[in-house]
Amino acid sequence: MEKIDEYLDRITAKVLSECARNEGSIPYIPENGRYTDMGQEDIAWWTNGFFGGVLWQLYHYTGKEELKAHAEQIETKLDQALEEFIDLHHDVGFMWLHTAVANYRKTGNEQSKVRGLKAAAVLASRFNSNGQFIRAWNEDKTGWIIIDSMMNIPLLHWATTELDDPRFKQLAIAHADTVQQYLIRKDGSSAHIGSFNPENGEFIEWIGGQGYSSDSAWSRGQGWAIYGFVLSYKHTGDIDYLNTAIRVANYFLASSSQTAYVPAIDFKAPVIEEDTDTSAAMIAACGLIELSQTLPKEQGKVYKKGAVRMLTAVLEAYTDFSTETDGLVRGGAVDYHSKEGKNVGLVYADYFLIEALLKLKEAEMDLW
Repeated sequence: MEKIDEYLDRITAKVLSECARNEGSIPYIPENGRYTDMGQEDIAWWTNGFFGGVLWQLYHYTGKEELKAHAEQIETKLDQALEEFIDLHHDVGFMWLHTAVANYRKTGNEQSKVRGLKAAAVLASRFNSNGQFIRAWNEDKTGWIIIDSMMNIPLLHWATTELDDPRFKQLAIAHADTVQQYLIRKDGSSAHIGSFNPENGEFIEWIGGQGYSSDSAWSRGQGWAIYGFVLSYKHTGDIDYLNTAIRVANYFLASSSQTAYVPAIDFKAPVIEEDTDTSAAMIAACGLIELSQTLPKEQGKVYKKGAVRMLTAVLEAYTDFSTETDGLVRGGAVDYHSKEGKNVGLVYADYFLIEALLKLKEAEMDLW
């Protein structure tokens, strides 16, 4: 892929300008070209670690201290969520892998390590032993699992390594096995949500979530599945996880090729041209690059090629490099059924674009 260095230079300049405008705040979706502070709106919101991830990736790449300083401000701000505790759920991996754990990996900061271990303990405490799964969300969803969780369980693998304690890894493996069995379909598509009886652990049904319907194929969920199962293979060596990632990747590439490699929000929904989700493309691109690097060179080429096609499509038509506005990647979608959440910028789309570009240079910081 050409111009990676140029893209990364332009992205760095933009992110530095965002830091200057939004010092100490936690971005999510830009509104009228400016981020609001999600840290003020909901300190336990699931995306609150991703801008920290943007900052740590670019600090790792450039060494610019202002990026590190802003990342540490976000990390400290998230202490409130750990202290209040009650609103935390399965997405604590997204929140602390990219903030505290990233800091610890890069600098050896012991307080950051403690924050990461607390988050891992929160995640482990959500395990349902009868159903062999980590429950999603809170309130009345005691028997729910979601495909997104595959990207949170690397926090448990990290905790096992840090503590030399296999309990965390065991929970991650049990959960991944359950997701693999009940959410991944034979055709390589994935359900978003699975419902279980929380008392005896029996599977009940798929539930419609952020995609079109319960039996459809929400594209961002397919991206989580590709990357999540590659990472589970990376952490365990279990070939079943790798084969699952390949199956979902094949489905994703075949489906996204129908829309010039800019995925629809849901691959099984009625075709609506403006219903794109660039965040799904960026997440999948990272998973596909990771997959290509895991497989033998010739076998991996098709997945790297697919990732580059998606990156190129988004970079050429769905990016804003202006230093005067907030948000990098446009054309994202929060939810298929949310009109307000369509064709928007999403901070995690920015994160995964940056990670994907750095992966192609083999220069990324491993945050998983």
